[in-house]
Amino acid sequence: MNLTPIPLSAATMLALAVPLASGCAPPARHRAEPALAGLAEFEATLAAHDSATLALEDWCARGAIAPVAQVSATLVEAQVSARAGPATPHGLRAQLGAAAGEPLGFRHVRLDCGGVVLSEAFNWYRPALLTPEMNRALDGTRIPFGKIAAPLAYRRELIEARHGAAEGCPPGVVLSHRAQLRLPDGRPLALLVECYTGANLGR
Repeated sequence: MNLTPIPLSAATMLALAVPLASGCAPPARHRAEPALAGLAEFEATLAAHDSATLALEDWCARGAIAPVAQVSATLVEAQVSARAGPATPHGLRAQLGAAAGEPLGFRHVRLDCGGVVLSEAFNWYRPALLTPEMNRALDGTRIPFGKIAAPLAYRRELIEARHGAAEGCPPGVVLSHRAQLRLPDGRPLALLVECYTGANLGR
C-alpha cells in the first residue's frame, strides 16, 4: 500500500518541534502544581499550631529537613534590624494594649532547623506580661519566643497572609504572615511579622 505524505505547514512543524527540543516538558502550569500544593500544605501546618515554632518543627520532621527537628533562634544584631526589616507598626502600643510608659520588647531572629533557615521573624512584645525567667531566656538564649512563652497558653490570631515577601522581608521568601498572640484573658502579648523562606519548599 502506498502512503501519500501529508504536507505540513511551517507553523505546524514548529509546534511539533518545540516539545521535542524541550524534552517533552509538561506545560508550565503543570510544573507549578507541586510547588503550589506544597505551599498549601505548609500553610495548613502553620494554621494548625498556635506556635509558629512548633509548626516549623512539625514541618521540619515531616519534610526530613534536618536529622533532628528542633528549631533554634539566632538573634539578628540590633543595627541590622534598624536598617532592614518591617517598620515599627503604626499604633503599636494601641495594638498591644500597652500604656504610654510600659516598656516594650523587640526581637528579630532567624529560625533554623538543623542550620536550615526556615523563617525570619520580627516580634514586638510586652515584657511585663512575661515572667522574669522568660525575659532572661529571651535575652540570653537561642530558644524561640513561642517556646519560652508557651506556659502562658497564648493563642495565635492571623491578621494577614501573603504569598511572597511582605514589605521588610528578605529575598527568597515564599510566604509572609502578620499575626498577634493573645493571652487566655484576651490581652495582647505580642505582634509578629514572619517571613518564611523557600527552604520550607525545598528551594
